[in-house]
Amino acid sequence: MDAIIHDEAQCRFEIKVDGYTAYVKYRIVDHALDIISTVVPREIGGRGIAARLVEEAYHYADACGYERKATCSYAVAWLARK
Repeated sequence: MDAIIHDEAQCRFEIKVDGYTAYVKYRIVDHALDIISTVVPREIGGRGIAARLVEEAYHYADACGYERKATCSYAVAWLARK
């Protein structure tokens, strides 16, 4: 599994696994990092990739002093578990 890359120009965190790209897309609104979508191709699902991406995005938010917000249903569930 490759390292997670933060593509600030595209507002997303992404990772390549077995030739597939998974990513979390976010936006910055009212001093909060809002995860708006989480995409993991079916071929690489079930490996905890979405959780790693969401966690990385929120670590970035914390480091920048942003609040954590979630529009994406996966990120909403992830935050509820924390």
